[in-house]
This record gives sequence, structure tokens and C-alpha cells, in this order.
Amino acid sequence: MNEWISIIRTIIEAGTPLLIGTLGQIAIERTGILNLGAEGIMIMGAVTGFAFARITGNPWIGLVAAILIGIFFALIHGVISISFNGNQTISGLALTMFGIGLSGLIGRNYIGIPVKHIPRIPLFPLDKIPILGQILFNTNPLVYLSFLLVLIYWFILYKTKIGIIVRAVGDSPETAESMGISVTKVKYLGTIIGGALIGLSGAYLSLIYIPAWIEGMTAGRGWIIVSLTVFAMWDPIYAVFGSYLFGGVEVMQYILQPYGIPPAFLSMSPYIVTILVLCIASRESIKKRLGAPKTLGKPYIREK
Repeated sequence: MNEWISIIRTIIEAGTPLLIGTLGQIAIERTGILNLGAEGIMIMGAVTGFAFARITGNPWIGLVAAILIGIFFALIHGVISISFNGNQTISGLALTMFGIGLSGLIGRNYIGIPVKHIPRIPLFPLDKIPILGQILFNTNPLVYLSFLLVLIYWFILYKTKIGIIVRAVGDSPETAESMGISVTKVKYLGTIIGGALIGLSGAYLSLIYIPAWIEGMTAGRGWIIVSLTVFAMWDPIYAVFGSYLFGGVEVMQYILQPYGIPPAFLSMSPYIVTILVLCIASRESIKKRLGAPKTLGKPYIREK
């Protein structure tokens, strides 16, 4: 039983960076901004978080630094997409390439260097609950934060006026503007929140999950986040299941290796699914059925 508890907890911990990143991606794309720069933002969060944790000796400062760099990089994409009505696909891809290249340059001096990481912190007395306590309440703080973020974001999106405004901006910015809503401010706010969460998901990898700096350590997780957003139909609750499913595949490749199942097969399966989801979701008819924001990827040009 203890072995299964450990496996399930590890799956949740492996899926947490995907969940936090997907929530960030949903925050951005719900306002109608297509973000293909998630991989670049995530890896910059990872290297920045590690670097500041190493320099200061405080991993919490590393998390804050990762959030700030995530916001900064997301705002680059936001300015191009919102203020200048640029091509969102090209901007996102450029951001990813820039982030990967810059992270390699910054992180080359940190390869193989240890860092003080954030440990598991049991939540007493919840951790004493049989089975469930050890799985959900004896883990690291960012897992607890991810649970809280899902509930808060779901409530805001579907049960508050703010959620109605966000969905209105993503579906019909012209209508939202006619009702006195500042479409530009809402899009920028979504971009800031999304960038913060994606940057945080990167720091999770380098300060909690591994913890170390390895060049290219996101290993395509940013692209998985993009596909998970589609897979979850831009809904934070569905994002939980998708994230833990992909996290489970990552963990199972190590567990099933002794049984003769090639680890390469399991390790490449999330990326195969990612490619299929992105190819299918690129069709406009499929986007409508999945509930995608109606103006996703389309610049909003305010009528004068």
C-alpha cells in the first residue's frame, strides 16, 4: 500500500508543473490571445528561479524571480499581440526560440551546481488522514497552491462577474467594448496572470521536481501545456485530469521499465498526443466544438 501511495503522490507532483502552466495558458487564451511562447516562458522561469535561489540561498526568492520573468516575457508577447496587433503565432514561436536560447546562455554556469530546494511540507493534521492524507497533504507547497488555484480560477471564471467579462472579451471583444469594458486592460491582465503562472511552473522543475539546472530541462513541457489547454477545453477543472494523466505517463516509464516495456515508447507518447491534439485543434470547426474562445489568435482592432 505504501508503494502505491508513493506512486500516486509522485504522479501528482510530476503533473503539477503542467497543471500550473496550463492554468496560466488558460488565463491568457481565455482573453483571445494565442500563446505559443509557453515553452520559452517556462524555461526562462526555470533558469531564473534556479539562478536567484543559488545566488541568494533562498528558493522562495527564486520562485518570486521566476514569476517576475514569466510576466516580463509574457508581456513581450502581449505588447506585440495586443498593442501592435501583430501575428500571434509568429510572436509566440519567436518567444519560445528566444527563451530557449537565452536560458542556455544564462544557465551554462549553473550546470551540475546544487541548490537549496523546497522540501515536502506535511499539512498537519490533514496529513494524518488514512491514505488520502499521505497522497494529498504530505507533499510540496506548490502542489497545495495548484489545488487552490484550480478552485479559485474555476469559481472566478464561472461564478463571478469577472469571469463573464473575461469570457466576453475572448468571444466578442466588440460587444464587451460596447458595454464599457476595456478589452485591452482585460487582455493584458490575462497575459500578466498567465505569464506569472507559466514562469512559476518552470521554477517548480528546477527548485522542487528535480532540483537542478539542466539545459533544455523543460523538454517540451511548454508544448504539452499548449495541447493540455485544448485537451481541457479551456476549463481549469478538466486541466487537472489532463495534467495528472500526462504526469502519470512520465512516472510510469520508470516503473514499467523492469517489465520489458521500452521507456522510449512511454516517454515519447505525451509528445505524440501533443502533436495530434494541436493538429486536430487547428481546424476551426473543432475549436468551436471544444469551446475555444471565438477570437483566439485574432487581433482585436478597435473601431474608431
